[in-house]
Amino acid sequence: MFPEFIKPLGNGILDKAIRCYDSFSMSYHVTLIKSEEGYAVFCPGLPGCCSQGETEEEALQNIRVAIQEYLGVMGDDSERPEVREVEVAI
Repeated sequence: MFPEFIKPLGNGILDKAIRCYDSFSMSYHVTLIKSEEGYAVFCPGLPGCCSQGETEEEALQNIRVAIQEYLGVMGDDSERPEVREVEVAI
């Protein structure tokens, strides 16, 4: 009757339960750089968050793990630094 994330309470009021973090999905832009050794990958939206891999697929899998660990260390949004991307003409 209700979607899985909405649970009716005994008194008829609906309680929207927060789903487990693992079911929460976000997307981040990453930059891949190919070299003789493989691929370096950076996440511009998360300063200092980078990884590498011998193949593009391995690098992307590694940056997924790095992003998850980065976000886990950063805690809630109030602890994250403000990050903005701007375009600079040369």
